Amino acid sequence: MAEIEATTGGTLALALPFIAAALAPLLKRIFGSAAAWILALAPAAAFVILAGFLPTVAHGGVVSFGYDWIPAFDVRFSFRIDGLASTFALLITGIGTLIVLYSGGYLKGHRDQGRFFSFILMFMGSMLGLVLADDLMTLFVYWELTSITSFLLIGFDHERERARRGAIQALAITGGGGLALLAGFIVIRELAGLNSMSDILAAGDALRASPAYVTILILVLCGAFTKSAQMPFHVWLPNAMEAPTPVSAYLHSATMVKAGVYLLLRMQPALGGTELWTTVLPLFGAVTLVMGALLAVRATDIKITLAYTTVSSLGLLVMLIGVGTEGALIGAVLYLIAHSLFKGGLFMVAGSVDHGAHTREIERLGGLARPMPITFAAALLCALSMGGISPFVGFLAKEEIYHALEQGDAWHVFLIGAAILGNALMFAAAFIVALKPFLGRLPETIHHPHEGGVTIWFGPLILGVLSLLGALFFETYHALLSGPMASAAIGAPVRIDISWVPHLNLAFALSLATIALGICIYLASSRLRTATAATLERIGWGPDVGFDQAMRGLLHVSVFVTRRLQSGRLDYYMTVTVMAITAALFVPMILTGTLPAEPQMPDLRFYEWIVILLILVGIVAVVIAKNRLTAIVSLGIQGFGTALIFMLLGAPDLSFTQFMVETLSVVILALVMTRLKLSPADHRPWREKLPDALLAAGGGAGFGVFLLAIAQRPFDPVLSDFFERYSYAIAHGHNIVNVIIVDFRGVDTMGEIAVVMTTGLAILALIRIRVGRKGTAEPDPTETTP
Repeated sequence: MAEIEATTGGTLALALPFIAAALAPLLKRIFGSAAAWILALAPAAAFVILAGFLPTVAHGGVVSFGYDWIPAFDVRFSFRIDGLASTFALLITGIGTLIVLYSGGYLKGHRDQGRFFSFILMFMGSMLGLVLADDLMTLFVYWELTSITSFLLIGFDHERERARRGAIQALAITGGGGLALLAGFIVIRELAGLNSMSDILAAGDALRASPAYVTILILVLCGAFTKSAQMPFHVWLPNAMEAPTPVSAYLHSATMVKAGVYLLLRMQPALGGTELWTTVLPLFGAVTLVMGALLAVRATDIKITLAYTTVSSLGLLVMLIGVGTEGALIGAVLYLIAHSLFKGGLFMVAGSVDHGAHTREIERLGGLARPMPITFAAALLCALSMGGISPFVGFLAKEEIYHALEQGDAWHVFLIGAAILGNALMFAAAFIVALKPFLGRLPETIHHPHEGGVTIWFGPLILGVLSLLGALFFETYHALLSGPMASAAIGAPVRIDISWVPHLNLAFALSLATIALGICIYLASSRLRTATAATLERIGWGPDVGFDQAMRGLLHVSVFVTRRLQSGRLDYYMTVTVMAITAALFVPMILTGTLPAEPQMPDLRFYEWIVILLILVGIVAVVIAKNRLTAIVSLGIQGFGTALIFMLLGAPDLSFTQFMVETLSVVILALVMTRLKLSPADHRPWREKLPDALLAAGGGAGFGVFLLAIAQRPFDPVLSDFFERYSYAIAHGHNIVNVIIVDFRGVDTMGEIAVVMTTGLAILALIRIRVGRKGTAEPDPTETTP
C-alpha cells in the first residue's frame, strides 16, 4: 500500500472551514446574505484539494500528514486519508458547500446569520478533522468539537425553550458517550500500546486477543451508539430538529450522526468478527431500524418524519456493520453514500416547503407541485433513491443489502425480515414527504406559496441528480468512492460490480416485496399513524421522558449534595479541608508501611533552643489570646522564628523572604481586623474547642511526619545538579534560589502573585460590605452561628 505525505494540501483543507468560520461575521456585515457565496468557497476549495487525492486513494494508497503535539506522551496531530476517510471527507465538504449556500437563502435577513455561518463552518471543520484524524487523542478532540458545535447549532434560536432543551439533551447524551470513548482510547493506549488508527489496523488481532477486549468494545460502542442515535440513545436526534433546517440537513446527511458509523467502520477490522460484535450490533441496529421507521410514519411534521428515518437508517448501517461479512460491509458503504445524498436533499426540500408554504405539517399541505415545481422535482428524485428504485444509488444499496443477508439460518432470516420491514416503512415515509405536500388541491390555509431563490432549490436538486448519476455511471462511482471506502472498512481490497440493471434473483424479489409493502403502508399511512400514536400514548413512558426524569433527578441530587457540602459556614469548610489533608497525609503512609523511623534528637546549640522555645511560646500565645488582634500578632511569632532558623542554617535570602511575607501577612490581617470587631477570639466552651484542637494537632503532626519521611529518603541530587549547572548558563544568575523563582518557575511565581492579588481584592470587598442602613453596626463575618 503506497503512502505519501501531503502536509500543505491536507493541512489547508482542514484549516479552511475554521478560517471561514472566523471571518464569517465580518463578511456577513460587509456583504449581507451574499456572504454565503464567498464563504462557500472555503468548503469548495477543501473539496477540490481532497478530490486531488482520489487517484492515490482509488489505487489503495494512503495520504498522511501531521505535526507533533505532545511528543513525551506520543500524541500527534496526525491525519490519514484512505478510502474510508476520503469518501467521508468529500461528502462533508461537498454537501457542506451546498449547505452554506442554502443557509444564505434560508436565513436571509436573519439578524444572527453571521453567527450561524460561523457555527456551521466550525461544525464542518470539526467533522472533517474527525474523519481524517489518525491519532486517537486527535480523533477524540475533534469528536468532542462536533458535540460542542452541534450544541451551538441546535440551540441557535436560544430564546426558545425547546431549542435550549434539544441542545442540552444532545450535548448530555453525545458528550457522555464521548467520555466513554475517551476511556476506551486510554485503555487501548495503556494496555495495548496502540496510539493511532494506523497502529490499530496494523496490529491485526491484537485488540481481539486482549484481555480488555470486552471493556474496550463496550466503551467504543457507548461512544458510537450515542453519536449515531441507536436506541435508547436516539431521543436527542428528533429533538435536534429544533435547529434551523440547514443544520438538520447537514447533521443528518454527512456529519455528526454518521460519526458513530464512521468509527464502527474504521475499527471493524480490529474489533469486529467476534461473537459479541456480531450479536450486539445487529440486535441494536435491527431494533433501531424498525422502531425508527415506525416513529417516522407516525410523525406529521416533515422534519420529524425525516429525523426518524435517519434514526432508522443509522440502525440499518449498524446492523450491517455488525453482520461484518464482505457483502454486508459493501451494502453498508453503498447505503451510507446513498443516504447522505437523498437525506440531505429531502431535508432541504423540507426547508423549502416551510419557506414557501410557511408550514411543515403534512396534513395541512398539498398542491405545491405547481407553484414549487423545482422543489417537487428535487423531492421526487431524492425519494426515488430513498425508496430503492432503479436507476438510483439507493437501489444499488438495497440490492446489495438483501444479497448480503441471504444466509438462510434463523438469525439472518430475522435480520432480513427487519430490513424488509424497515425499508418498506422508510419507502412509505419518503413518498409521504415527496408526494403528499405536492399533489392534490392547494389548501385554503396556504397563501401565496412560492419557489425559493436559487440558493434554496439548487442544493436539493443537485443531490437528487447526483443520486441518479451515481447509479448511471456506476463504474466510476465504484472506482472512486464506494470501492476504496469498502476496501478500507473491510481491511482488504474488494471490487464492487453491482449496477442499476436489475437481476432476476432473490435479492430483487425481496426488493419488489419491499416496494409492494411500502406502497401498502403509504396508502394506509393515516390509519397507521393513528394506531401508532395511540399505542405510544398507552405505553406513556419512553426514553425522552426518561431523559427529563434523569435530569430532574440529577438536579435534585445536586441540590442535596450542594446544601450539605456548601453550607455557607467557613468553620465547616475549614474542618472538612483539614480532615481531608490529614487523611491524605497519614493513610497512604500507613497502608504502604512507609511511616518514618523515630528520629534522633539533634545536638542543638543554645541559641537554636532559644528560637524553638520562642516558636512554642508563640503557639501558646495564639491559643490563649483573649482577642483577635493579639492572636494575629502572636501568629507572626511562628513565621519570624522560622525565618531565624533559615538564617541560622545559612539561607539568608530565604530568611529575608520569610521575614517579608510574614510581616506583610500580619500587617494585612491587622489592618483588616481594625475594620471588623476585635471581640474575643473564641468564646466557645472547651468541649467544643477540643475537637478542633485535636484536628489541628493531627494536621500539624501529619505534615511533620510527612516531611520527616521525605527527609529520611536517600537524597537525589538530579534537580540540584540541574539548577546548579544551568542557572548561570541559561538564566545568567548566580543566586540559584532567585533564578528558580523568577526563571525556571516563572509561571508558577506569576500564579502565586495572582493568588495574592485575588486575596487582596477579596479582602477589599469584605471590608467594604455594609449590611443594613447607614449607622447600623456591621456584623462580624468571623463569628459563626452555633
